[in-house]
Amino acid sequence: MRAVCSAAWSRLRPLLPARADAVAARRHFRRDLLAGSTVAIVALPLALGFGVSSGLGAQAGLATAVVAGALAAVFGGSNLQVSGPTGAMTVVLVPIVAAHGAGGVLAVGLIAGVVLVGLALARAGRVMRYVPAPVVEGFTLGIACVIGLQQIPAALGVTATQGERVLETGWHAARAFVLSPNWAALGLAAGVAAIMLVGARWRPVVPFSIVAVVAATVAAEVFSLDSATPIGDLPAGLPAPSLAFLDFAVFPSLLVPAAAVAMLAALESLLSASVADGMTIGQRHDPDRELFGQGLANIAAPLFGGVPATGAIARTAVNVRAGASSRLAALIHAAVLACIVYAAAPLVSRIPLAALAGVLIATAIRMVEVGSLRTMARATRADAAVLILTALSTVALDLVYAIVIGLLVAGALALRAVAGQARIDQVGIAGDLPGATSDEEHALLAEHIVAYRIDGPLFFAAAHRFLLELPDIADVSAVILRMSRVTAIDASGVLVLKDTIDRLERRGIAVYVSGVRDGHHRPLEALGVIGRLDADGRMFATTPEAISAARDLLRRAGVLPTSGRHTTAAD
Repeated sequence: MRAVCSAAWSRLRPLLPARADAVAARRHFRRDLLAGSTVAIVALPLALGFGVSSGLGAQAGLATAVVAGALAAVFGGSNLQVSGPTGAMTVVLVPIVAAHGAGGVLAVGLIAGVVLVGLALARAGRVMRYVPAPVVEGFTLGIACVIGLQQIPAALGVTATQGERVLETGWHAARAFVLSPNWAALGLAAGVAAIMLVGARWRPVVPFSIVAVVAATVAAEVFSLDSATPIGDLPAGLPAPSLAFLDFAVFPSLLVPAAAVAMLAALESLLSASVADGMTIGQRHDPDRELFGQGLANIAAPLFGGVPATGAIARTAVNVRAGASSRLAALIHAAVLACIVYAAAPLVSRIPLAALAGVLIATAIRMVEVGSLRTMARATRADAAVLILTALSTVALDLVYAIVIGLLVAGALALRAVAGQARIDQVGIAGDLPGATSDEEHALLAEHIVAYRIDGPLFFAAAHRFLLELPDIADVSAVILRMSRVTAIDASGVLVLKDTIDRLERRGIAVYVSGVRDGHHRPLEALGVIGRLDADGRMFATTPEAISAARDLLRRAGVLPTSGRHTTAAD
């Protein structure tokens, strides 16, 4: 029992906060205080907007920003990461709300948090590094489109139709607006979006989102814009933690959505942490600890009525630019938002929904990096295809299918490219002849022995393309397969190699293999290739040894003279 506990603690200990975190937090308190306060101002309208957009209300977004933001700041693997509700997660939550209600979303978040903790303990954080860049770019583009489409009903001041397809929802909202225009809502949404986009270019350090939301709220109050629907009543403070939403009878139906939420939370959080590393010097996040922190955040947030959370790229970037030096800044961001929840809930409740829609529309537009997309599209046709397909799948299907489709297509195209590098070339044997030979013997050897060098991977995607052509070569007595340049080999490649050898031997051609790398012996042994060739004396470490064995075969066949002495060029 003690050994089990010791092993469990050895896995858990690296994921927990260390003394160095507290030391770093005390080093630049003023800088972190300013950075955290700045991020809180930027995060407030986003938290409200994403909470409303998820279907659980503005209070859910605030609870997520406070609870998940604080826990991820303390336990996460990045010193500069800021966590909370995000647009990508909102896209996943909308169909879950439609299918299972608010309680289902809270349960999904809790299960996803447990999954993330399990991934952290399994040290799965580094696996996320292998997601191809075109998939990430296409995924981000698709999410931006979905977020923008989700805001159309609120921006137009119409009631959103219940449905999973954002294209359908946007179309119905546009038709309802044409029949009964709500120009006040449209004007507020457009004004907020314009102020944010223009202001970001003019003064990037100024939090124009909060400026625009305040201006829209004041305008709605001054001009008595009754058609500009406000957020509604917000509770003054966080609700007491509760597990009342848990219904174990429906847990099996929530496992697949929870896996999707966990995968998205891991992908977006690690991507955001990597962005933070790239914006600083000397900062490197721990991917496993980041998953652990996000897992704890997502376990705790539903207890307070919050939606699932991830690392937020935009807020993290603001945190870095504002001068944050430790995780204290993200913790202060959560504390400031908590103060707003307790002290200013009545004022926040009067913010028009159309203003929040404008914030999210501007956020979606700023998510699209045109330069990065252009560069990726120009790189290769395969990269462009993966990017476009992932983006379209995100809009037309959902995020889980989009990621799976993007990974599958990217993997297939990568395999095709790798397989295209594999080739087999006929090579001369003159330079590998052991000892000197006469011109006559050299000519006989060249006539009856042919050598082929296999370059690149010998696996399922490449082996059939060229190995099966070998049995059609002209009549020779022996074939030497040089495998020192084979970079990878799998069972499919071994089976094709075995079939090629069998077909050549049925034609009376002896096959010799040389230069097999140490790491490639196992699949060759498992499928019986090495054993049979070894028994027949046709496996060699070097090509000269294989040629010598083939020459002995020709002597026994009477093709070469059987004299005990080789003639040399000097003779």
